[in-house]
Amino acid sequence: MNARGVPTLQGGRWLGEGWRMFRVAPLGWFALVFAYWMAMTVLSLVPVVGVLVASIVVPAFSVGFMAASRAASRNQPVELAMLVAGFRERLPAQLALGGAYLGSLALVIGGSALVDDGMLARWLITGRGPAEDAVPDDSFYGALAAAAALYAPVMAMFWFAPVLVAWHGMAPAKALFYSFFATLMNWRAFLAYGAAVSLVMFVLPTVLLLVLVLVSGGSLRLQPMALVLPLALIMLPTLFASFYASYRDVFGGTGAQEGG
Repeated sequence: MNARGVPTLQGGRWLGEGWRMFRVAPLGWFALVFAYWMAMTVLSLVPVVGVLVASIVVPAFSVGFMAASRAASRNQPVELAMLVAGFRERLPAQLALGGAYLGSLALVIGGSALVDDGMLARWLITGRGPAEDAVPDDSFYGALAAAAALYAPVMAMFWFAPVLVAWHGMAPAKALFYSFFATLMNWRAFLAYGAAVSLVMFVLPTVLLLVLVLVSGGSLRLQPMALVLPLALIMLPTLFASFYASYRDVFGGTGAQEGG
């Protein structure tokens, strides 16, 4: 099995493919996303170990979203049971991936702490950001930039790895290797994909909010969250489905279980 190179503009179409898959079964997608959000929220409430366990099960859950996307791409129903598909397909290997993901996150957070003495790290771990009256200094923004740079290769390694383990029977280390170099080989397509996501998630809502304020003559008192929440409900399933679109283009949907 070999990864394929895809045209640059094809990466921009992955988000559109995700939207098409979402429209096949929007209620099913809403159920999946809500169940996932609830599961991760409950896990995160468990002191200390909850956040660790939540990170470890991310790869297994991602396989569930890939299974739902595969069904939607075939115009089949999206069922809630698909969310745990990754827990039924080579679970020990998925948990090994989860352990590697947790370790990678620890390295990313640790690297950022070298820049700002741990301010960003404390925010990410405890959920408590800087005080409202405190203005973050340059080191905090430097830590954000460092974390983003360090997370980029982590994201590349884990983009395809869970589905390569589940559907292609790869060992975790081999899946991470294949995923990293498949992503690197298609960096232009992923750059176009990132631009499309940024446009839809950030630029368009900001422009829409400004237009509404201007049209109302400044009298509109619309809270940003009034736009963010409905957009998130639609965009999260679309994003999850777009991951499958990238897998299908790069690996051709030729996994051992892809026909099932």
